Amino acid sequence: MRRLTIIVPVYNTSKYLKRCIDSLLKQSNSEMQILLINDGSTDDSEKILKEYEKNNPEIIKYYKKENAGIADTRNYGISKAEGKYIMFVDSDDYIKENLLENLRQYILKDIDIVKFKLERVNEDGQVLEQVNGPVFSNLTGEEAFNLLAFWDVLLDSPCVYAFKKELFTKNDFKFKVGTEHEDFGLIPLVLLKAKTVTSIENYGYCYVQSENSITRNEDYTRTLKKFNDALSHYDIAMEFVELSNLSKKTKKNVKTYYTNAIILKLKELKKEDLKLYIQKIKERKMIKNIQVNNFKQLIKKIILMVNMKLYIKLK
Repeated sequence: MRRLTIIVPVYNTSKYLKRCIDSLLKQSNSEMQILLINDGSTDDSEKILKEYEKNNPEIIKYYKKENAGIADTRNYGISKAEGKYIMFVDSDDYIKENLLENLRQYILKDIDIVKFKLERVNEDGQVLEQVNGPVFSNLTGEEAFNLLAFWDVLLDSPCVYAFKKELFTKNDFKFKVGTEHEDFGLIPLVLLKAKTVTSIENYGYCYVQSENSITRNEDYTRTLKKFNDALSHYDIAMEFVELSNLSKKTKKNVKTYYTNAIILKLKELKKEDLKLYIQKIKERKMIKNIQVNNFKQLIKKIILMVNMKLYIKLK
């Protein structure tokens, strides 16, 4: 069995493919497999992908499927992966040359999940931001979640982890097809199932802030879908919490994590939609999920509850 499979979903990103795939081929890990999965692209992506497979048949496998979105494409990649571990790299991003070498020692130690860090870069490769987060070794999945949930804004990004594939297959974890925020819905649950998690100080993933990535969220119809899908992910996560043997502390933190993310999205809604979605939040009794461990947090919760009542009038 190969040690690591890198899954690359591709949809109309021919402009960026060479940079992405070359960054994978520069890695020194000879036990690597690369899956290039064409999600029904209509540009020149297929031609480029086939050429890379032809020139690197021992490492690269190319697959083509009908367009169904990134969640379905990642699920497809997991089903085809031969590696004990899997990683996800978006086709318009790339990784640094030493990333897999730095991950190798932890993979050899059989760590369930290894987390690394991400840099936001522009299309010329200039670093715009290094996204920081906690560094730790050999925590349980619960311990890791309880730390990352409050200190790492990229907890739910699949692109900053190397996962044991069996975490997905044994638990029947799949990205929810047809939804927005599919990462938010799944990755925290995968993390909670891990026996061991290590987070390293390595900025190995380059997330490209292209013009497309900056403007693609301007469609308000998509904003509404994102909110509805986030609520659906919340419901699934709450069911997971109730059925899982998690500590009382972890259950509270999972509820807080999902609740905070959804309430923050209220500011994206127009006035005519706000009342409906506040009602949906009230129906789920989500306000009680906000933890109150001290006086400062109590004041914050009171302010939030008052603001939700006044929000429609003030907006």
